[in-house]
Amino acid sequence: MTHAPDSQPARLNLLLILPHPDDEVYGAAGTLMTLLAEGHSCGLVTLTHGEAGRTLGLCNTPEELAALRDVELRACLEVIGLTTTPGSSFEQHNFPDKYLKDQPIEPLIETAREAMTRHRPEIVLTFPPNGSNGHPDHVTTHRAVKAAWDALPETERPRLWYYASDTAPENEALLPEWLPANLRRDVTPFVTRKLQAIACHRTQALSTVDFIRKFPERITTETFYELGG
Repeated sequence: MTHAPDSQPARLNLLLILPHPDDEVYGAAGTLMTLLAEGHSCGLVTLTHGEAGRTLGLCNTPEELAALRDVELRACLEVIGLTTTPGSSFEQHNFPDKYLKDQPIEPLIETAREAMTRHRPEIVLTFPPNGSNGHPDHVTTHRAVKAAWDALPETERPRLWYYASDTAPENEALLPEWLPANLRRDVTPFVTRKLQAIACHRTQALSTVDFIRKFPERITTETFYELGG
């Protein structure tokens, strides 16, 4: 596990727990920038190094891709301001990319529980039950975070947010667990920096194109489902 150099345990306003480098940027970069600009501390837990993702020919091996995506993620977080804001936190774990579902779930639950206990966030953000797009790593991360959240004493649970959309998924298999957005945040003031942050993930340029093609409105309006909201 790696930590940002100056990270200190602190009461966070928002803590993201996500599987891959780039999962933080498309749906939440503007929200992070807004909260950081307001003086709040935020945090990110990334479970893998994304070594099984697309390379676009920029590297040749999973090890090279993991190293490159680490650089991309840190550049993205610097643009967002998360790694340069006192009290904010970033940590990255070494769970295997693409194979979270094949791992024992208990270490993932413990990682999420420990992060929530240590940082005592007001809000935790992760993927919804269907993983947004059905990606097994997204779904497994949801299961781990939700189990960790359920295990906390009720009085100590943070608010729980999921990535969400106003548009029902095209894949009918995802519909039974689709949770439409019930929370929207206008991030227009930060759209230029958000696009700059997205562009830091060069290896994932096809994901960027897909996201903007399918959800252009979510560049300026970030949408979430708040459990119990």
